[in-house]
Amino acid sequence: MKRSLLARLRSNGIYYIIAGLLLLLVIPLYQVLFLGPTGFSAALDATGLGRYTAYLAWISSHSLPFLIYRALLLCAFLLLISFPFNLNRIIVAQELMAQQEREEEERRTETEQADTADSEEEEEEDGLPAYPWRGKGFVVLAAWLGVVGLSIYLLGTAASSIYFILVASSTGAALQNSITTIAPIFSIITNVLGTGLLGLGCLFFGAMIARTGKNLWPGAWVAFGYASLFIGAMLSISAVAVLSAAGSGQSTLTTIATLLFAIWIIWLGAMLVRLKPEP
Repeated sequence: MKRSLLARLRSNGIYYIIAGLLLLLVIPLYQVLFLGPTGFSAALDATGLGRYTAYLAWISSHSLPFLIYRALLLCAFLLLISFPFNLNRIIVAQELMAQQEREEEERRTETEQADTADSEEEEEEDGLPAYPWRGKGFVVLAAWLGVVGLSIYLLGTAASSIYFILVASSTGAALQNSITTIAPIFSIITNVLGTGLLGLGCLFFGAMIARTGKNLWPGAWVAFGYASLFIGAMLSISAVAVLSAAGSGQSTLTTIATLLFAIWIIWLGAMLVRLKPEP
């Protein structure tokens, strides 16, 4: 693994740790310490029953705290936008190194070798072959699922934030009445499509690591792979729970899955920061 790629992975690892801490500590503490005393929780809980009047009234009188809350959420997931493809690079690089080691071992055991012209594989700037994804469709699929899921979540959260601010500050009855239809759509976009695709990506990543286990990966990465399966399952289940509870902003499972995902992403960031170049 080239040092340029290693440096990028380490710096991104710091971003992932920051994002995980935002999701795990900063945002929950902000909700409890700053939003809680203003009646945010009660207003938000009422939306689960399809009652948005209190929520809109709260946003109207606390627009700045609401925007700060949503900005923290957007910042956390924006810092994570590169993690699916970085994890993809690590998995592909690990499998390529194992493949090269097997080939070298086979060459050493041969007693006679035919004279062949030396040919070096074309490399990109990150030190991987030109087409490292060939034969590794699941890990590529996992990367795209993760990126698309994160992108959908970011776009849905940003759009819903703007929409709620506009509706809360509007005096038009038609616009305010439309919230009972539009708000569940935003919930489906973020907490079903976004979270669900991200969960599937985590499942595929975990499967790719777990299938080879300690034959290819250090013990910490094997444990991380199995944790990925669990996190992916939790995110997927929470997406189904939101979809089955029409009109509710998010289920209890969504909060639990998000906190577990935050711990998982901090774990990933810590391992990336500790990566060392090959001797």
